[in-house]
Amino acid sequence: MKKLLVTGASGFLGWNICQTTKGRWEISGTVFSHHVEIAGVNIVKADLTDFKALKHLFQKIRPDAVIHTAAISDPNFCQIHRTESQKINVDASVNIAALCADYRIPCVFTSTDLVFNGLNAPYREGDPVCPVNVYGEQKLLAEEGMIRCNPAVIVCRMALMFGIPGPAAKSFIQPMIRAMGEGKELRLFVDEFRTPVGVKAAVSGLFLALEKARRLLHLGGIERISRYNFGKLLMETLDIHDARLVPCSQKDVVMAAPRPPDVSLDSTKARALGFKPLPLTEEFRELCGFIDLPTRPDRNQNDHPSSPFLAG
Repeated sequence: MKKLLVTGASGFLGWNICQTTKGRWEISGTVFSHHVEIAGVNIVKADLTDFKALKHLFQKIRPDAVIHTAAISDPNFCQIHRTESQKINVDASVNIAALCADYRIPCVFTSTDLVFNGLNAPYREGDPVCPVNVYGEQKLLAEEGMIRCNPAVIVCRMALMFGIPGPAAKSFIQPMIRAMGEGKELRLFVDEFRTPVGVKAAVSGLFLALEKARRLLHLGGIERISRYNFGKLLMETLDIHDARLVPCSQKDVVMAAPRPPDVSLDSTKARALGFKPLPLTEEFRELCGFIDLPTRPDRNQNDHPSSPFLAG
C-alpha cells in the first residue's frame, strides 16, 4: 500500500480521515497536544512548527501523499492570538507544501469557507476572496503561500463539518445535541448561513481531489441553511420536541472575531467528480446510532439563559 501522511490526526477531520481510509493506505498521523490511538494507524507526535522536526518526519515516513488538516481553527482564538496561530496555520502549511514539492508527492490542504466575506454567496472556486477575520486571512495566506512554493498543491475549501466525534475532538453538532438533550437554552443565529456537510462526504471529497489532482475544490453540503434552522431540523430529526432553541442575530453578540453572514459554497465542480453529500436529514439519521442523549435535569423558572452557540 502507498503511504499517506495525515497531519492533525487527533482533530475531528483528521481522525475521520484515518478511520475511513485505513486499510486502503498505510497511514501515519501526526498529533501534538492530544494523543490518540487509532488501530491500524501509525501515530507520531510532531511539532509541525519546528521545520527541522518536520524535515525529519518526512525523511522517516517517506509518504506518497500528504493531507494537511492540522490547524488552530477557532476564529476567536486566532483573532486574539494571531502570532501563535500564524505559526501552524500559515508557516507550517507553507513548509509542508515545500517539502511535498521536494519529494514530488501530492499535497492536499484543507482550507475554509471563511476566506470569503459573506456578501456574495453562493461562492464558486473562482470568486474573489476577502476574509473578515484573522482565521480566514491565515487560511488564505496559507493557500497563496503553499501554491507559490508548490503549484501542484490541491486546495479544498471545507464548509462547516459535522459527524461522528473522535476521542479528542468533536464537531460543532455534539454540543448542540447535548444542550438539546439536557433542556438547556440554545441561542442560534438566524442571519448566519452555511452549507454544512457530513464528515464522511467531506473525506470522500478530499480523496476525489487527491485522485483527480484538482487544484481547487469547494466541498460543501447540498443545503444553504441558517444556524437556527439547522438546529430546528436537527431537533425534529432526533425527535427532541421540547428543545429550547432561541433565535438571535449576529449583531446581538459581541465576538472577538467578526463573522461573515453567508459563506455558502457552490460545490458543483466537486459533484461533477463524484462528490455526493447527503441531505441533512439523512446525515442526521445516520448519526442516530452514535448519539446518546443525556438525561434531562430538572428545570425551573430561574434557569439562566445560555451563551450564544458559536462553535464552528
